[in-house]
Amino acid sequence: MMWSKLGGTLPAPLFIFLSGVSFALVTGRLRAKGVSRSEIARTTIKRGAEIYGLGLLFRIQEFALGYPWAPWTDLLRVDVLNILGLSMMLMGILCWACGAGNAEETRKKSLFAALAAAAIVALVTPPLWTTYRPRWLPWFLESYVNGVHTFKEPQPWLFPLFPWVAFAFAGLATGFVVFSDYARKREALVISSLGAGGVAAYFLGLRLDALPVRLYAVYDFWHTSPNFFLVRCGVLLALLFLAYVSCFWGVTRAVLSPLIQLGKTSLLVYWVHIEFVYGRFSILPKGKCSIPRASAGLLAIFLAMLLLSLLRTGWKSGRLRAWLPGAKNPAAAAESG
Repeated sequence: MMWSKLGGTLPAPLFIFLSGVSFALVTGRLRAKGVSRSEIARTTIKRGAEIYGLGLLFRIQEFALGYPWAPWTDLLRVDVLNILGLSMMLMGILCWACGAGNAEETRKKSLFAALAAAAIVALVTPPLWTTYRPRWLPWFLESYVNGVHTFKEPQPWLFPLFPWVAFAFAGLATGFVVFSDYARKREALVISSLGAGGVAAYFLGLRLDALPVRLYAVYDFWHTSPNFFLVRCGVLLALLFLAYVSCFWGVTRAVLSPLIQLGKTSLLVYWVHIEFVYGRFSILPKGKCSIPRASAGLLAIFLAMLLLSLLRTGWKSGRLRAWLPGAKNPAAAAESG
């Protein structure tokens, strides 16, 4: 039961965590090119705003597809894209605040600031969901704090800033470690250390949960507990280590190529698959599937999204457009694209 719950809660944290890792890579490269911290902040915050805007458009699409049964309040529901965009904007602000000094000083300050931000968000999440809820805010604003939406209590299936933004900051800190000069020279050692730290964090979170001492008036391990955040971060770091091992052993092309391909079009795949998994066009009845039927549905949606991803990258590169009627010679077009 525990492994089922833990596995079921990993996709969203992994998505947001990797956005933080990618953010560290992008800011590091811009910094190495001599781009000013103000320009880096402007670029990254603008990108975060674009993602947030796409999240709002996604909600409009969902409302339109669900009309007339969908309530208008669904337009203001907090989704993972909203929080991903806001997380990127907040990471941009943090990197700007820590951007004074040379590249190494900036990296260290940003790393510790990201760790501190992740810890603070995780620690204040339980009271913001329970005893210190900002009830004075309108529901659509409070929902960004604790996911209350239009209900009396916060909903664990939504994606408020608390605790989800903490995964972005944790990923940002991890990225600053992985892409440091020290890590480039001692790659295996650093990644192995992160993996070992992940295992330690996992068991530490379980150990803290087992203690009789409780810091919060209301304690919910599976939804708001800092201990569960620690456990999930531990699993994410362990997955990072396993991904590195798979690359080191040379099995990436054979085993992970489909996942790498999906990662190239992750936003498109996320946007489309929602309708076929959770929306009106669901390919399987919800809550009524046997394990074999659900497994077949998972395989079908995986292959369909992989095909969509291949079509998207083929179109973007020009290889697919080259085969359309009226295009120039396909081989020449593909080579020039």
